[in-house]
Amino acid sequence: MFGTSGIRGPVGETVTADLALSVGRALGADTDRVVVGRDPRESGEFLTDALTAGLRERGTDVVDLGLAATPTVARAVAWEAADAGVSVTASHNPAEDNGIKLWQPSGQAFDGPMQDEMTERIRATTWELEGWDGLGGRERADAFERHVETLTERVDLADPLSVVVDLGNGAGGVTPAALSRLGCEVETLNAQPDGSFPGRPSEPTPEHCESLATLVREGDADLGIAHDGDADRMRAVAGDGTYLSGDALLAVLAGAAVESGDRVAVPVDTSLAVEDFLAERGASVERTPVGDVYVAAAVADGAAFGGEPSGAWIWGDETLCPDGPLAAVKVAELAAERPLADRASEVPEYPIRRGNFETDAKRRVMETVAARVQADYDDVSTMDGVRVGTDDGWFLVRASGTQPMVRVTAEARDDDRAESLFETARALVDAAVGEQ
Repeated sequence: MFGTSGIRGPVGETVTADLALSVGRALGADTDRVVVGRDPRESGEFLTDALTAGLRERGTDVVDLGLAATPTVARAVAWEAADAGVSVTASHNPAEDNGIKLWQPSGQAFDGPMQDEMTERIRATTWELEGWDGLGGRERADAFERHVETLTERVDLADPLSVVVDLGNGAGGVTPAALSRLGCEVETLNAQPDGSFPGRPSEPTPEHCESLATLVREGDADLGIAHDGDADRMRAVAGDGTYLSGDALLAVLAGAAVESGDRVAVPVDTSLAVEDFLAERGASVERTPVGDVYVAAAVADGAAFGGEPSGAWIWGDETLCPDGPLAAVKVAELAAERPLADRASEVPEYPIRRGNFETDAKRRVMETVAARVQADYDDVSTMDGVRVGTDDGWFLVRASGTQPMVRVTAEARDDDRAESLFETARALVDAAVGEQ
């Protein structure tokens, strides 16, 4: 039921009002006060109503933020002295999807054991509902301004910038508000919240951010910022119009956040370039499964910073949720001190190969691959797929979470070795598929 980022799927199929009602009832079993917010998708209105009804039936009071960025919701759990938070969002997924993500008071998403407990409660469907005189209340609140104030207190822009912010018709209005208050000249793209995402698809990929890159370059802006639908992700465009890769941005943000001896939490598919860049600064990487909940857990356990190349960035001394607006003002602070393109130019680029293999037996394929590599290699991790490290590169074989396929990624410090590692991984998957 729960994936790496909560519950997500097509509205009317995977995600329904009935499911939202059940989640509310399950969460209400051990909470007295819960913060709820949603992204701009129209389906979020009735899903929020259903989830709120389930909470109130269990006697839980609801603080309804209405339309709000996911990091605003996550932060508001502590601000409102609540026991949990709920974001009704499908984040960067397409308009036809929606979802539900649960938050702890620390700002960390519900982890695996907590999600398992919620799943058991939902499937049990045995609810002890309150009578008419024991129902929870529902109050409206607005955490937008507090989020803006929090961000402006965290950074200092001695030389304010010209910034273009592409909100992708999402809920990330905190970002232009905070940057404007910091003295920046701000221009927005796709700023009207609209859950059909008419301006561009929700995920801020290089292809989807071409208009942003052009406007930054042609308009002589210093920086471009892009968010997804709920603004937990942030991607950046340098002043020369270059869209920074996720690995380059991860290296830049992590490099500014760490000191010698620190470690940085990154998912298993992160480039060697990040590891090499941080090693030059005396820091190391700690690899986690893919998903911000795992990165956040490593940060909570002492990592100085955590990030995913997909655009989720976590500063543990601020919050354990991926906060796109926080990342936006942090990267603006860095760009004000030194152009972002100059910083990114110091991050090495290594060749990487990717491929997909269709199979209806992906679980058995993964088991076969894991058994073979563990017999042949010393550096093998099975925390999320099968990752094999070598002296000069790595490859990752990982089952898709949503499609009948296995994905292969390989990287090395030169082209020939990257190709060799990819072919090795591909041969392993081909053989495993053929045996099913």
